[in-house]
Amino acid sequence: MRVAVLGAGAIGAYVGAAMHRGGTEVHLVARKAHLEAMREHGVRVLSPRGDFTAHPHVTDDPAEIGPVDFVFLGLKAHSYPSSGALLEPLLGPDTALVAAQNGIPWWYFHGLTGHPLEGHRVETVDPDGETSRVMAVERAIGCVVYCSTVIEEPGVIRHLEGTRFSLGEPAGGVSPRCVALSEAMIEGGLKAPVEPNLRDDIWVKLMGNVAFNPLSALTRATMAQMCEHDDTRELVATMMTETLAIARAAGADPQVSVEKRIDGAWRVGHHKTSMLQDLEAGKPLEIDAIIGAVVELAELTGVPAPALRHVHAAIGLLNRTATAVPVG
Repeated sequence: MRVAVLGAGAIGAYVGAAMHRGGTEVHLVARKAHLEAMREHGVRVLSPRGDFTAHPHVTDDPAEIGPVDFVFLGLKAHSYPSSGALLEPLLGPDTALVAAQNGIPWWYFHGLTGHPLEGHRVETVDPDGETSRVMAVERAIGCVVYCSTVIEEPGVIRHLEGTRFSLGEPAGGVSPRCVALSEAMIEGGLKAPVEPNLRDDIWVKLMGNVAFNPLSALTRATMAQMCEHDDTRELVATMMTETLAIARAAGADPQVSVEKRIDGAWRVGHHKTSMLQDLEAGKPLEIDAIIGAVVELAELTGVPAPALRHVHAAIGLLNRTATAVPVG
């Protein structure tokens, strides 16, 4: 099995190092100082489960790699439409794309047999079909990440918690390609269950992301702070309740209560969400997949979602003003 990790940042490099350690042929595509450090010293993983160093092939040129069996996408979802030049050399006739993204994936309604919106394109994450032209939905394998890592310094990944990467086909069921990928990930020490209904997992994780990510960027608060402040906790609960209603209208049935989801977030403690980290680093915020697509699905399914709409409007303005280039 040949695996390429396109976007070997904190999560991508960790997955690639683990799979390489398990015996899979892995190629990492990275940039700048992180690339040079991994080339020279390998990928150093610091983890409560045990430190290790792996030495997969690292490059900034996918043409050096050629077609692979699986491409693990470590990119932010808003980077997908512009990734064609990097992705094309890695694609063979049967190459699968493992979309380890937050939020609603571009393939969401693909294979959703019997649903009124089967085959519908989600404009927010696939604007004018730009993403699906680069990444054919037939190649997609869904992946929900329950793992936290950071780049401590170039070439050094600190694994904080979690090793689960739930996998699933857009059309449901358990496919041979998902099983093969799962086995390779497990050999590397990861948890990789193949879920016959991955959309349920997507919404369970999204219930947290859709509320805590934008609110953390707007308030600069940690997970625990948002849960401990009564008014914010109430707003989080309202957003999650709306999200559950949208999920069920959009063909999923996540089995988790709002209070259980909030309590789980509170136990994470004083952790900064990825959106707050991106804001502090001056990076564009991952709004479209995490909350924009949820608002779009509310419109498509006729589910009222006033809290989600209002927070979406506020975080959109913040993203525009925070990343604007100063004039003069």
